[in-house]
Amino acid sequence: MYKTLIIAFISALMSVVVQYGPTAQAAEMTPATPDHAAITSAGGPEACLKCHETNPKVVSILATPHAMKGDKNAPFGQNGCETCHGSSTAHVESRKNLPSVLFAGPNKSSVEARNGQCLGCHQDNLRMNWQGSQHETNDKACTDCHTIHVAKDPVLVKATQPELCFTCHAEQRADANKFSHHPIVEGKVTCSDCHNPHGSPGPKLLKEFTVNETCYTCHMEKRGPMLFEHEPVRENCLTCHSPHGTTQARLLVERPPYLCQECHANSGHQAQPIAGQNLAGQTAANVRAMAKGCVTCHSQIHGSNSPNGTFLTR
Repeated sequence: MYKTLIIAFISALMSVVVQYGPTAQAAEMTPATPDHAAITSAGGPEACLKCHETNPKVVSILATPHAMKGDKNAPFGQNGCETCHGSSTAHVESRKNLPSVLFAGPNKSSVEARNGQCLGCHQDNLRMNWQGSQHETNDKACTDCHTIHVAKDPVLVKATQPELCFTCHAEQRADANKFSHHPIVEGKVTCSDCHNPHGSPGPKLLKEFTVNETCYTCHMEKRGPMLFEHEPVRENCLTCHSPHGTTQARLLVERPPYLCQECHANSGHQAQPIAGQNLAGQTAANVRAMAKGCVTCHSQIHGSNSPNGTFLTR
């Protein structure tokens, strides 16, 4: 008798737990599943591969992290192809019906729809500033730069990334092939070393807040603080340098002394050879200043820590 009562009590208790317990409460509190991860009934990747298994542009996704079924954050760990392409049941039943979202071809979906699928998973870390960024406001889609169905996305490989960026940024392509340039075409430096294409709080999609802070990530010896500082250096590296490439040595925007004379053009020796003035104590224009680079003497042009470095000569 007691055994029967205990069993009945446990059964009643379990029904209450199921109805009002933590699992039920969690189900009520769980937000609606986003569209890109909605449960569909097309039959999974296997149903898609019945038709697309001979297309290398499709099956190559099987070699990518997106195809890891054991990863619940990967598309194949959720609903396979339909995680990105949306409900495709009608497409499986008849090829006349297209998947909900297409990323390429003449029938590709809108930029908003395509980006919405990607941002459903990728909207943190480096992509947190995408909304309102230059690329976003110019209607660039993620797939305009990224190739998803390949083991190595070309835009994520240092050697091939610049070529993809240059398809839009032709001016930077020309600069990168000038006499003096960062080793971009050589594959040692790439665009994303300085820029964050997904958005940035700094200017020109720079990874840091300012130009100088971005430059200092590699050129830390120029950071300072220095005992004697050169004001243009502290203000902006671009005052003297053009980072993508120039026809002058050391990425300079102009050849010394003409670059220096844009600021130092008074009646002293720094005006040579334009003013024809002489050095202190000289009676004629001094050949040591005629068309010479100012850094021949002012070698510490980025700043000096020497007690005698008032004029950046040491």
